[in-house]
Amino acid sequence: MLDRPVSEVSKPHRRLPDQRWQIYPQKPEFAQKLAILTNLSPIVSQLLINRGMETPEQVQAFLNPESLVLPSPLEDFPDLAISLELLENAIASQTKIAICGDYDADGMTSTALLLRSLRTLGAQVDYAIPSRMHEGYGINKRIVEEFHSEGVGLILTVDNGISAFEPVARARELGLAVIITDHHDIPQKLPPANAILNPKLIAESSPYRGVAGVGVAYILAVSLAQQLGQTKGLIQPMLALFTLGTIADLAPLTGVNRRWVKRGLQHLPKSNLAGVQALIQVGGVQARDEGAGGAGEQGSRGAEEKISNPKSKIQNPKSLKPEDIGFRLGPRINAIGRIGNPQTVIELLTTDDIGVALELAMRCEQINASRQEMCQQIEQEAIAYVETEFVGSLQQDRVLIVVQPNWHHGVIGIVASRLVERYGVPVFIGTYEDEEHIRGSARSIPEFHVFEALEYCHDLLGKFGGHKAAGGFSLPAENLQVLRSRLIEFANQCLEPEHLKPLLKIDAEVNLNHLNQQLYQQLNALHPCGMDNPDPVFWTPNVQVVEQKIVGKGHIKLTIAQTVDNQEYKIKAIAWRWGDYFRLPPRVDVAYKLRENYFNGNTSIELELIGVRLPIQVQQFFASPPIQSSTTFEYNQRKYTCGFYKNGIKAELRIRNSEGKVLAIQPGHIIGLLGTNRQNAKEVDISQPQYDNIIQAALQALSVLSAEL
Repeated sequence: MLDRPVSEVSKPHRRLPDQRWQIYPQKPEFAQKLAILTNLSPIVSQLLINRGMETPEQVQAFLNPESLVLPSPLEDFPDLAISLELLENAIASQTKIAICGDYDADGMTSTALLLRSLRTLGAQVDYAIPSRMHEGYGINKRIVEEFHSEGVGLILTVDNGISAFEPVARARELGLAVIITDHHDIPQKLPPANAILNPKLIAESSPYRGVAGVGVAYILAVSLAQQLGQTKGLIQPMLALFTLGTIADLAPLTGVNRRWVKRGLQHLPKSNLAGVQALIQVGGVQARDEGAGGAGEQGSRGAEEKISNPKSKIQNPKSLKPEDIGFRLGPRINAIGRIGNPQTVIELLTTDDIGVALELAMRCEQINASRQEMCQQIEQEAIAYVETEFVGSLQQDRVLIVVQPNWHHGVIGIVASRLVERYGVPVFIGTYEDEEHIRGSARSIPEFHVFEALEYCHDLLGKFGGHKAAGGFSLPAENLQVLRSRLIEFANQCLEPEHLKPLLKIDAEVNLNHLNQQLYQQLNALHPCGMDNPDPVFWTPNVQVVEQKIVGKGHIKLTIAQTVDNQEYKIKAIAWRWGDYFRLPPRVDVAYKLRENYFNGNTSIELELIGVRLPIQVQQFFASPPIQSSTTFEYNQRKYTCGFYKNGIKAELRIRNSEGKVLAIQPGHIIGLLGTNRQNAKEVDISQPQYDNIIQAALQALSVLSAEL
């Protein structure tokens, strides 16, 4: 008998991602009915049900957002009329206007959008963006004083300002008018601006409620152009910038965002903005046929409809996908704001010279490459620090606060997101600006509200701001330990232990034989996907991992297989940044998104793995195995005995052949032991087909035994 634990003779396989799988309840009858009414497949109908669609009318409004009748923005934004009046008067009197922007993609696209539009409308306008490294987020007194000394009469904030009470008060003292355009959460005390445009201040039922900073800027600029009767040539460039900023800022793709982004993605490939064309070229982005779900204009409805009105319905237009912006164009813009000079992006998005644009786009490319290297290094250092100092207390703390010197403040937000993904808790990450001051970023999980957490600690902080999912903050270094205790206190009030595993929402179970171009094209009906309208996530149970290897910087490239009706189906997959989980067990349940892969002129469907777990049957057996119960089975005309046995505190599956040889396997291990006793047993790779097949046969036999018991 094999008495020695497997772990004594083989290094255990690294744990799989510790995730919560939440699979939507399937409604096959309703999905079938909806499929007939809408001429969609039952799979796509189920996806729509998961996204809250209950009637054919709701489905129609979702699939064709142009059919919605929108209210005039003047009805929904109380301060829009006064904002337009202030801008009209400033243009008419040639009063200097100054934009105070932000250094992220939302803030920079907003700044470029308003610069382009106001200049075209005849305004005398310039801009300033605070230094990320030396000043941090938002308008400040220095910028206000500088604007005043330059003779500015009207300040326009974009993507910031809602929390800037003192700087706005100072501007008013100096006789400057202030319009705040922002989308961040509302503080307890609003700044004394002449006008505030913020979707968080309007009715929750408004279709404009989810716009990002660039969406507020877009509404303001379009409304102004319409009021001045000068929309010709203005709308399409602004739509391109709106689309870039909205997707890069992870704004919800619902309401008007869905409507305008859908238009913008069709327009971007043929945009007349030199900067957009240069980014597309440098980023290697290719426009594709949009296929099913391509929407055309359905006629003019109200003042808002003047925003973009294609003259004819385009069949299967070439379009970009949100991931083209999210993973290719957006990071190149964001990298500048993180570790470069935001002026580079503003110039890129406002120049009409393609030569200048290409030069600036190449600069974005180089800085983004540096940003990637910096992120990887800081992430590795952060993980090493967490594993040493905090990993044992995460379940009790329910929040992670990581502060180290010499990290670049511009990229720690990205590292925070990766730590959330890895550890499943909210992350507050910071670095020392000097010996006495810390500046940081926060990223969250669904059950934890970052802005409320920061407000809970307001007396310990300097500046702070943000929303539910993310935020930024500064504090005196001497307050760090008290801040840690306060955040732990807040986290323990709103988080339960079950919240601390990353939540994976899964739409439907699909077998590999259904994954083809036809299904992929049908999924286009849901695009554009993003926040609040996520990419569909499918899962397939008990697949076999037939090939796997590490590629790039810690990604797993693999091939999985499933046998359906006695026929084997294989498909390639990629698992980004999953090097720590290599090698995956031979049999797993997988959760994934579908992706198109373009290579040498060929297009194929591949999987982007986002979840993996032991097959549910195996999980159940190892969680509560029928200890000391054994059974016999046949495989390849040979008889075997198998059963679960206690080995220390763990259960172990043992399979014995007629010659007395035993194969012993523990859950999650890639290596098993084979022999007549543990002293002479050899290690074997149980992912090899000859072992995996017999293990599956044994589990099937034990399943039958369990059912009989």
